[in-house]
Amino acid sequence: MKVKVANRMYRMSRSEYQGLLKVAKEQVPKGIYAIEKSDYAELRNDKCESITKLKALAQSFKVQGFKVYMNGR
Repeated sequence: MKVKVANRMYRMSRSEYQGLLKVAKEQVPKGIYAIEKSDYAELRNDKCESITKLKALAQSFKVQGFKVYMNGR
């Protein structure tokens, strides 16, 4: 699968990506840390100061067809 981290693209297996997700989850206390669609994923660091803004941002990605990984629901 293709994974975008910052401005670089990496190819890795699904299990390697799952390990990377565990690390990313710890780095973003309230926000979106990854989005995923079929064979593409993008690690993000979108921090939100309120739950309302977090939900709105997550919804904007879901409308585009992404699965959203976030903390602080």
